[in-house]
Amino acid sequence: MEFRDLKKQYQLHKEEIDAAIGTVCKEANFISGMQVKEVEKKLAEYVGVKECISCGNGTDALQLALMAWNIGKGDAVFVPDFTFFSSGEVVPLLGATPIFVDVDEETYNISASSLEHAIEQVLRFTDLKPKAVVAVDLFGQPAEFGKIKELTQKYHLLLLEDGAQGFGGMIGEKRNCSFGDISTTSFFPAKPLGCYGDGGAIFTDNEEWAGLLRSLCVHGKGTDKYDNVRIGMNSRLDTLQASVLLQKLLFFEEEMEACQCVADAYTHRLAEYVKTPKVLEGMRSGWAQYTIRLSSLKQREEVMKALKEKGIPTAIYYKKPMHMQQAFQGMIPCNLQLTYANTEEICNTCLSLPMHAYLEEKEIDVACNAIKRTILEEN
Repeated sequence: MEFRDLKKQYQLHKEEIDAAIGTVCKEANFISGMQVKEVEKKLAEYVGVKECISCGNGTDALQLALMAWNIGKGDAVFVPDFTFFSSGEVVPLLGATPIFVDVDEETYNISASSLEHAIEQVLRFTDLKPKAVVAVDLFGQPAEFGKIKELTQKYHLLLLEDGAQGFGGMIGEKRNCSFGDISTTSFFPAKPLGCYGDGGAIFTDNEEWAGLLRSLCVHGKGTDKYDNVRIGMNSRLDTLQASVLLQKLLFFEEEMEACQCVADAYTHRLAEYVKTPKVLEGMRSGWAQYTIRLSSLKQREEVMKALKEKGIPTAIYYKKPMHMQQAFQGMIPCNLQLTYANTEEICNTCLSLPMHAYLEEKEIDVACNAIKRTILEEN
């Protein structure tokens, strides 16, 4: 069983994908080919924003967004404590200070109440200037942007939506990667919409920021790449990756529907035995992962062992909270009264199961039966 079955996806769409890649190779237009502009246009239309700027990967997308806002030394950027490292990594790279915020125990996304507490703590006990919030669409589900935007407006903060796992998710009729002042995503192969290497994109309705981002992606270019008007990066989506994404977009919604069926099948079988994912009313998850919670660290280890014996892969996202990562030690003001009870509990008990559009009912049954049997034997 595959955790994310990219092999089967490719085999089902091999003819079209091979043809698209072959066209790029035939034309030998590997950098900034017409497919790059085409995929940017289609991605912007899909998300429902004015501008899409493609780039090298999802981490670069986050850093470029913060660069466009001129975030740096003396600024505080609020980041969920339960997320992938890059969500916080880009903050000190620019000289700013990451302030980690506990997450909601049900959705695992940033907690609005914990966020406001952290903002107040920074204002009261530090000289840092609260500047931005990074809200992650974790495991595919949108963050609670209604509540978060109330806080960003109240405290005059910029909102950066990290939609690396969330492409395809929705709140009502509005799609993920359209909720931030700037939003980003990743096209890492295992993401909901993945290419065949690294890739990323930035979304915004602000045309001035979009122009700045296009410059920053290519060494701070002005009129051309040899006219450098600012310090930038070398971060481009290559034409081969753009050609793959164009093909995958054609069947992306079909895959989203299939992933929802897989999630429903898991939940139907497991809800009585483990804590299954909670998708809030009016939201659609992009199902980057299907993550359950066990009752303890010990139970998680036993379930993982039972699944491994059946040839079923699992993953733990994430084993360590952001505030405990060695790389961030010494950066966060020690006089802040912040707690991370939800994150710490989730890190010790979460487990992600295989999730993709091509998972079969019999495979779901094998995985769920192994989980249920392990839990029943323990009890």
